[in-house]
Amino acid sequence: MELQITWFFLWGLLWAIFFVTDGFDFGIGTLMPFLAKNDTEKRVMLNAMGPLWDGNEVWLIAAGGVTFAAFPILYATMFSALYSALMLILFALILRGVAMEFRGKVENVIWRQVWDFCVFFGSVVPAVLFGVAFANFFKGIPIDAEGIYHGNLFSLLNGYGLLGGLLFLFLFLEHGALWLSIKSDGDLHDRAVRTAHGLWWILIAVALLFLTATRFETRLYDNYYANPVLFLLVLINLAAFLQVKWFLIKKAYFTAWFSSALAIICCTFFGLIGLFPNMLPSSVDRAADITALNASSSPLTLKIMLTVVIIFIPIILAYQIWAYNLFKGKVTKADLAAEDAY
Repeated sequence: MELQITWFFLWGLLWAIFFVTDGFDFGIGTLMPFLAKNDTEKRVMLNAMGPLWDGNEVWLIAAGGVTFAAFPILYATMFSALYSALMLILFALILRGVAMEFRGKVENVIWRQVWDFCVFFGSVVPAVLFGVAFANFFKGIPIDAEGIYHGNLFSLLNGYGLLGGLLFLFLFLEHGALWLSIKSDGDLHDRAVRTAHGLWWILIAVALLFLTATRFETRLYDNYYANPVLFLLVLINLAAFLQVKWFLIKKAYFTAWFSSALAIICCTFFGLIGLFPNMLPSSVDRAADITALNASSSPLTLKIMLTVVIIFIPIILAYQIWAYNLFKGKVTKADLAAEDAY
């Protein structure tokens, strides 16, 4: 049981790291049509995330791989029930990657406008659908005891699911605006800072609305009422949100970005702790709930995987820290003139 609990929270941690690292990519891609006033500014925005975005998606692969290997029943049910939504996310992510590579290959306005739209589409769609998916995880989806899903793509687009999509979108927009504040200068930098200030108020409103709706739409608060000490996580989350605004006012943009990262991690674990031990609750039959206990692989598999994770996760983290350090600093004209620039 200890192994299953350990893997439940490792599974959540991998998703949280993915949301932190690729979240600012989603935010910048979504903001690009609204913040960039010319092609140079669009290229600055693309190159602000360019050297890092594909490395960030390693965490998505890791989270998906862990779901498959540690919780195969969850993986099978999830990819059966949410197949349309997950394929839409996958196609959007592929389209974004292709757009970033192809956009600069031809000096043509229409060519670049088409790929600009693809960057926007490939950023906003995953941001919203990840939120919709996790909100439906928290709420429960109509699956029976055999894991058969009694719904469709539009069943997931219920009010609470869409509210989760909005929360994720504004989390990533704020995260992206902060990253752009770090990586840009001049007018684009000023617009990014003003956007981060404005988005903060919307994000707080959406987060409070989501917290309230969670009380009525899910069973997440049961674990918190049973163990009130868990509400400390909500307080830390609130403090992280407030720190974002505080450091923005102080013009400490890097610290504000770290506070935003902490807020995203806390938001993810707020849901997971409330969900535990469930991973995919059923909205029609509680006996059909998929939990960390009934969906896991054998203890031997979990032990082997834990050994692999203990060895390789620090290596991946070290590599990513090295990469972020290598590409620190603002995007300059020299960066845009480089042969491998976007």
